[in-house]
Amino acid sequence: MAIAERCQAFDLTRDLGYTFPDFRGADRAPAPQALAELCRARMSARYHEDSVHRSAAERRLAEELTLIEHHRLSGFFLVYHDLFELAREVAADVRRGSRRASGNLLPGRGRGSSVSSIVCYLLGLSHIDPIANHLFLGRFLNDTLASVPDIDLDFPREIREELIRRVYKRYGDEHVGLVCSFPTYRLRSAVREIGKALDLPLGEIELVAKLADRRSGALADELEQLPGFAGRKDAPLWKELCELAEEVRGLPRHVSQHVGGMVISSRPLVEIVPLERAAMEDRVVCQWDKDSCDDARFIKIDFLALGMLSLVEECVELIARKEGRPPDLSRIDFNDTAVYDRICMGDTVGLFQIESRAQIQMLRRTRPRDLGDLAVEVAIVRPGPIVGGAVNPYVRRREAQRHAREAGRPYEPPVDHPLLRECLDETLGVILYQDQVLQVCQALAGFTSGQAEALRRAMSRRRSRDLMGGFWEEFRVGALARGVPESTAEKVFTQVIAFSEFGFPKSHAAAFGLLAYQSAWLRHYHPVEYYVGLFNNQPMGFYSLDVLSRDAQRNDVQIRPPDVNASDVWCTVDGSALRVGLGFVRNWSEETATATVLEREQRGPFRSVGDFVRRAPPALKRTSIEALVWVGGCDGFGLTRRELLWQVGLWLPPKASRSGDGRGRRQLELALDHPHEHLRFGGLAAHERLLAEYATLGFSAGAHPFSLVREALPPGIVSSDKLATREHGAMIEVAGLVVARQRPETAKGFVFVLLEDEAGMSNVIVRPDIYDRYRAAVRGEPFLLVHGTLAKDDGTVNVIAEKVEGLQCGPFLKTMRRVAPDSKDWG
Repeated sequence: MAIAERCQAFDLTRDLGYTFPDFRGADRAPAPQALAELCRARMSARYHEDSVHRSAAERRLAEELTLIEHHRLSGFFLVYHDLFELAREVAADVRRGSRRASGNLLPGRGRGSSVSSIVCYLLGLSHIDPIANHLFLGRFLNDTLASVPDIDLDFPREIREELIRRVYKRYGDEHVGLVCSFPTYRLRSAVREIGKALDLPLGEIELVAKLADRRSGALADELEQLPGFAGRKDAPLWKELCELAEEVRGLPRHVSQHVGGMVISSRPLVEIVPLERAAMEDRVVCQWDKDSCDDARFIKIDFLALGMLSLVEECVELIARKEGRPPDLSRIDFNDTAVYDRICMGDTVGLFQIESRAQIQMLRRTRPRDLGDLAVEVAIVRPGPIVGGAVNPYVRRREAQRHAREAGRPYEPPVDHPLLRECLDETLGVILYQDQVLQVCQALAGFTSGQAEALRRAMSRRRSRDLMGGFWEEFRVGALARGVPESTAEKVFTQVIAFSEFGFPKSHAAAFGLLAYQSAWLRHYHPVEYYVGLFNNQPMGFYSLDVLSRDAQRNDVQIRPPDVNASDVWCTVDGSALRVGLGFVRNWSEETATATVLEREQRGPFRSVGDFVRRAPPALKRTSIEALVWVGGCDGFGLTRRELLWQVGLWLPPKASRSGDGRGRRQLELALDHPHEHLRFGGLAAHERLLAEYATLGFSAGAHPFSLVREALPPGIVSSDKLATREHGAMIEVAGLVVARQRPETAKGFVFVLLEDEAGMSNVIVRPDIYDRYRAAVRGEPFLLVHGTLAKDDGTVNVIAEKVEGLQCGPFLKTMRRVAPDSKDWG
C-alpha cells in the first residue's frame, strides 16, 4: 500500500528533478534581460532604420519577448544561442584551410515552426525573415503553451557529428544523452527474421518479403496469391511463419537512436532516466523516446543531419577551387528566369524536395516563379493537403490565376466562407500549411490560443486522427456562434482533421523552399560540381545513382568510370566530367581506396597491373582488384580487360583469396615478368561492359540497358520522349527499368510506377483492380512492359495501365535482372 500511495502521488514532471542547464553569462544578468539585450543589439543589422519591415519587426519582437518571459523560456533560448555559437566554432574548425571558409556559409539552418520566430531569426537560429515572409507565430509560441517549443536545426553531416562531440565535451558525458526511438516490426522485417529463425529457404523468404502486401490482409491470404506459393499457408513451418508474422507485427523490434534528438540536463541523466551505451563510441542513449521525454518535460535539442547541406558545402568548395572564390548563396539572384524555367519544365531530378514523381508533375502544372511559390510546392505534396482535398483545387485555381494575369484581369480565389479569406488568400483559398489549421480554427470557430495549442498537440502525436475528432463539437459550436452554417463548418473541419496525416508549417516550407532554389541554382550554373557533390553525399533523395548518372549525362556532364591512376577516393571534377571514385567500386572500402591513392601520390602512378598488385595495400583482396579491372579501372595500362584479369590471376592465383592478408602477396616485391603474362584475349562487348558496370558499381556510367536492346523490343513500344506527341486517350505500350514504386496511404489503393528508358522517364498509374491482377509484376519485376491509355493534362503525361507484365527480351535483359539497381519503393 505504501508503494502504491507513493506511485499515485508521483508526478513525472515535478518529482524527477530534471532541469535545463543555465546559459553562459547567467551570473551576470537575468535571462529575460540578457535575451532582450542580445536581440535588440542585432535588430539594426537585420532591419535597418529605413527598412519597410522595421516597425513590424519591433512589434513582433516585443510580443515574442513577452510570451517568452511569461513561459519562463528566456534561458531556453539563450542556451540554444550558446549551442549555435558552439556550432559556429565547429563549422569554422571543420572548414579551416578550405576555400569555402570565406563563402558566408551558415553552420546550420533552422527548420520547422521555429523559423517563424523573430527571436530565433535575430539569434541566428533561423535564416528566414519571419516578417518579410509573413510567418504565423502561433504555431511556435502562444499564450498557453503546454510544452517547450521545438527548435530544430539542420547541419551538414560532418559539422553535426563534430557538434555532438563538442556538446558532450561542454556539458559533460553524464549530462547529455541521445533520445531513442522504437522501430517496430513490419511485414517485411517480420517475414525475413521469423523465416530465418524457422530455417526456411532464404530465396523464398526474400521473395515473399518483397512481394507480400502489408495492406492486403493476413500473410496467409497473401501467400495464396503469390506465384509458386499456393497451398503453402497450411504447410509445416510456413503455417507457423504466417501466424508468428501476424503476432509480432507492430511490436518493438529494437531500440534505435532518434535522428537528431538530444537531452541536456543540469543533473546527471542516470539519476532521472534509464540509459544505455550507444553503438557509436562515447555516446549514451536515453531509453525514452521523444514522446516520453516530452511527457516528462525534458527539453529535447534537435541536431539533424541534412544531406543537401553537405552537398552544398562540397559544391561550394569545388566551385571555389575552380573559380578562385566561393559563391555567396545568400546573395544569388532569387528571381533567375532560367532557373525557374527548368523548374517549371519538371527538370528537377536530384534537387532538394522538388524531385519526386509527384513533385515533378505538380511543378509542370503550377509553374512556380518565386520563393513563395516554391514554398507551396514543398508543402503541397504531403498527406495533409492530399487527404484534405486541397491539391486539385489549388492546381485549378493556380491555372485560373495564370490565365487571368495573361488576360490582364484580377483574380480572387473562392473560399468556403468569407471569414477565411485573410488566412487562406495566399494559398488560393485552400489549407496547405499546418499553421493555417490554427488560423482557420481561430477565424472560423473563434478558438482561443489554448484550444488551438491543444489541437496542435493532438496533430503532432501518432494516430492523432481519433484525438482530433474530439475537437469537432467545440469547432461546431464556435462556428455556429459566428454565423457559419454547420455544413460549411463540417466541410472545413474535415480539411483540418486531414492535417493529422502530416503537413508542413509555412515556416518549414519557406526554409526548405529556399534550399530547393539554391540547389537548382547550383545545378544550373555549376553542373559538374553539383553532380560530384550529389554522388558523394548519397544516400539521399528520391533516386538511385543509376538514375542520377543518366540525368547528369542529359545535363552534359560526362560520367567517367573509376581509374586506378586518375580517381580519388570519392568522385571528383575531371575537366567537364565527373570521375567516379575508387570507393564506389564493389568490395572497396574507404580505407583501401585511401591507402591506394596515398601510395600513388607518394610513389607515382601504377605502371602496370603487376605493379598495382605489388604496391596495393595488403587489405585489398583479389576480388576487389578484379572488380576494378571489370569496370575499366585499369584500362589505362593498354590491355583488354580479359588480358588484365588474366594477369591478376597470374599474380594472385585463386588460393591467394584464402590467405591471411586477403591478397596473398607472396613474394611480389620483385618486379619480374611472368612467362605467361603476354597471352592475348579479346575485349568486352558493349553489353558485357554495361553488365560489368552494374555488377561492380551498382549503376551505369554510360548507356542505359535499353540502348542495347531497343531494336529487339516488341514492336509498337513508345519511348518516353515521344509520349507528349501522342493524342490524349490513345492506347499505347511503354517499357522501362523501374525507378520507383509508390503506393501512398492517401492514394486509395492506386500504385504509381516510374519507368526509365534511354530517353527519359514516364509515369504509370496502376488502378487497384489492375494492381490486384498483376501484383507480382508490379511489385517485383525490374523491367516492365505496360499496356495502357495515355492521359495528358496541362503539361503532365501519364499512362493509365490496363496490363502490366515483366519485360522478357533476350538473354541480356535476363542477365540484367540479376544486377539491376533496386528501385526506390514506398508502401
